[in-house]
Amino acid sequence: MDVFERILGIILPVFIIIALGFAYARLRGGAAKADMTAVNRVSTDILCPLLVFSALAGKEFDLGQNAALLLAGVIISLGSGLLAWPVARLFGYDVKSFVPPMMYNNCGNMGLPLAVLAFGANGLAPAVALFMASNLVYFTVGIKIIEAGRERAAGSAWRFLASPMMLAMMAGVLFALLHVALPQPLFQALKMLGEACIPIMLFSLGVRMRDVSLKSWHIGLVGAVVCPLAGIVIAVLLDQWMHLPAAQRGQMYLFAALPPAVFCFMVAEQYQQEPDKVASIVLLGNLLALAFVPAGLWLGLR
Repeated sequence: MDVFERILGIILPVFIIIALGFAYARLRGGAAKADMTAVNRVSTDILCPLLVFSALAGKEFDLGQNAALLLAGVIISLGSGLLAWPVARLFGYDVKSFVPPMMYNNCGNMGLPLAVLAFGANGLAPAVALFMASNLVYFTVGIKIIEAGRERAAGSAWRFLASPMMLAMMAGVLFALLHVALPQPLFQALKMLGEACIPIMLFSLGVRMRDVSLKSWHIGLVGAVVCPLAGIVIAVLLDQWMHLPAAQRGQMYLFAALPPAVFCFMVAEQYQQEPDKVASIVLLGNLLALAFVPAGLWLGLR
C-alpha cells in the first residue's frame, strides 16, 4: 500500500497539470495555440536548454557515475525501435511513421517532472542523462529513418547539433568533464530559469493534446502499447546484466515505461509523414501512460 500511495503521489501532480493545460485549450479554443506559441518558443530555446545545462554542469552530476545509465538509455531507445520494426511490418504500417516514435519517449515533458517527484532533486541530473541519450538516438537514427528516400538539403544531417538543446547538452558535458564551476549566483539563476520549464512543458503537453486526433486509432493503440512495453522488456533484460545502483535502476525503469513524445507529432508534421497517425500514437500513448508509468515505477521502486 505504501508503494501504491507513493506512485500515486508521483503521477497525480503530473497528470493534473496536463489536464489543466487540456482544459485551458478547450476553454480558449483555437486561441490557446496562439497563446502558447511564444511560451513554447521561450521554453524550447531558453528554459529547457538551461535545465539540461544546469543539471549536467552541477556539482552533483558525475558523468562517469551516470555513464552506465546513459548507455542503458541508448540501448532502450535503439532496442525499442528494433522491436517495433517487425510489428510495423506485421500490421502493414509505414516504418517511417511507426518506428521513430517508439524510439523517442516523453522523457522531457513527462519524464523530467516524474523523476524529480519520484527521486527528489538529485533525480534530475540522471534523468537529464537519459533525456540526452534519447535525443541523441532520435536525432540521428530516428530522423535518418524518416528521411530515408527523401531529398535532403546539404548539411541537414548535422543541423540538429546547432539546436539550443544539443548545444546545451554539449556545453554541459564539457563542464562536467572539465569540472568547471560557474559562480554560484550565476549558476543558481540559470538553474531557477531551467526548472521553470518543467511545469510549462506539462501544461503545454495538455494544450497540444487538444489538436491530436483519434482518427487512426488502430496504429495509435498498437504504438501506445508497443513503446512502453518494448522499453520495459529491454529494461528487464538490462537489469540482469548491468546491476545499476538502486536510484539509477529506478530511473531506468521509469524511462523505459514512458509513452511516445509529443515532439514526434511535430516532426511528422514537418516532414508530412502521416502526421494524423503519429498524432494518434502520441495521444493514446500518453493516455495509456496512466497504466504503464505506474508499472515502470513499481518495477523501479521495488
